[in-house]
Amino acid sequence: MFNFDVERFLKIQNGAASQKDAIDKALDEIEGKGGFKNLFLIGSGGAGILMMPAEYIMKTHSTLPVYREAAADFLAMNHKHFGPDSLVVMASLSGTTSETIEAAKFVKEKGAATISFVGHGDKPLAQATDYTFVNFAEDDTSCESFFMQFYLLIARIMNKRGEFPQYEAFANSIAKLPEGLLKVKEQVEDRAKAWADKHKDTPYHLLVGSGTSWGETFYYAMCILEEMQWIKTKAVSANDFFHGTLELVEKGVSVILFKGEDETRPMMERVERFAVQYTDELTVFDSKEFELPGVDAEFRGWFSPIVFATLLERVSAHLEHVRNHPLTTRRYYRRIQY
Repeated sequence: MFNFDVERFLKIQNGAASQKDAIDKALDEIEGKGGFKNLFLIGSGGAGILMMPAEYIMKTHSTLPVYREAAADFLAMNHKHFGPDSLVVMASLSGTTSETIEAAKFVKEKGAATISFVGHGDKPLAQATDYTFVNFAEDDTSCESFFMQFYLLIARIMNKRGEFPQYEAFANSIAKLPEGLLKVKEQVEDRAKAWADKHKDTPYHLLVGSGTSWGETFYYAMCILEEMQWIKTKAVSANDFFHGTLELVEKGVSVILFKGEDETRPMMERVERFAVQYTDELTVFDSKEFELPGVDAEFRGWFSPIVFATLLERVSAHLEHVRNHPLTTRRYYRRIQY
């Protein structure tokens, strides 16, 4: 595969999957100290967006109240459901995101239990929370790493509440996922190159996702195509597509659909039926097309965004090459004061 280190990828993703025991222990300790009555998922930018699938799964499988908030919003809003009996989970790949660090200090002062997921253990966020899970990753590997760790956390939370008896089977599937994701990359490699070659000069894309896959859809539009490639995008959920965005679809407009395998798949099929009639630039990525050996079929809907993240990395690798625009290039982000 082009510009890809297999050993590095597997080391990072297996590292994420191996956090299970440490996550179990942390939650046991928090429970021993009185537990919590609600769950807050807090991050900034991409790290916060990547918490969306975990939020969705909690809402569809658990009665525990869950609130996903951007760190800056959380600090400004005086959230009435937050208190010392909340569990606050935070994430930042760099561990240096200022708004998230400020939020961590704030919630800790209020007496809430805190957990962070970071890529570096010596950074401020890692030092600001009660429990810190460190798994080195970089932009090209962080999505899968974060998704797997977030999933292990919420699955164990639900398991301890009697809402997810399949926890051990789920954790076993997580452990098998890295090798399966490698096969996804291999399977999509030629298609990713062809797509990048075709769309290297496309100025604008509409991206549509739903359910567990909506967060990855939003993330790829904003954090990769916009931030890292300076390509204009519109990300819209399938449930909103027919309430405005459909009017932008016409011949020549690039529309990218992410068809997952959860209960919202019919929404994506509806968008596909519409889009295929009105644009000649329709791309459909369907997680169902990819085998995940050893992964329990009942969890595939949860894993769809991870499949999309891993195949989109292949798209990005080819896109930066054919556009001569490295994914690390920035004009403003962490380059100037703002």
